[in-house]
Amino acid sequence: MKNTNLKKVAVACVATFAFIGIHNSTVEAITQYEVVKVDSLSEIGQAYGPNEMKQENNDYNDEKEFIPYKPKVLAIESSETNVEETPISEPQTTEPEIETPETPAVSISNKEKDLFARLVEAEAKGESYEGKVAVATVVLNRVDSPEFPNTITEVINEVVGKAYAFSPVQNGEINNPASDEAIRAVEEALTRQDRLNDSIYFYNPEIATDKWITTREVVKTIGNHVFAK
Repeated sequence: MKNTNLKKVAVACVATFAFIGIHNSTVEAITQYEVVKVDSLSEIGQAYGPNEMKQENNDYNDEKEFIPYKPKVLAIESSETNVEETPISEPQTTEPEIETPETPAVSISNKEKDLFARLVEAEAKGESYEGKVAVATVVLNRVDSPEFPNTITEVINEVVGKAYAFSPVQNGEINNPASDEAIRAVEEALTRQDRLNDSIYFYNPEIATDKWITTREVVKTIGNHVFAK
């Protein structure tokens, strides 16, 4: 009878110790795995792959905690934080250039302009359009020069010694009407595009009788006329 009771007590003790051992192992296991902080198992699997998960589980022991390493996530976050914003420059607009209309350097009346054109026609008849513009330019250069009168009319009608400075005034050819080309030559000369290096003389070397004029500095020859200063 005693032996039977002792056996029952022994069996009960063994069962109790076995239960306590199982319980402690479960508690220890729960305590050890509570340090693992992840969102989900699928997240770990996507970040590291099944091979890395298997390797991490195999290396796990009682002396260290399982702390997952996320290099891919860190790389993404690092690339996002290092992006520098590039300033966008506003397009620059350039204002169109406004051409200033040419204005005559000398303002004259229609009567004076007609006299001017008639002189050009008489002095440069048979010459090219360029030659007519050059003769008109000499008249305007004389107006600007302190050596001559101050107006176009006075320059044209100037008397030098006992004769007029321009032979057409002397012989009356200036009274003939001006051609359209002579009128246009006067209009162009009034814009003062080319002053012929301030030439104030012109002559035809084939018919010139004044030897003094040939001593002047020659600037240009156009047609039959030599222009000098």
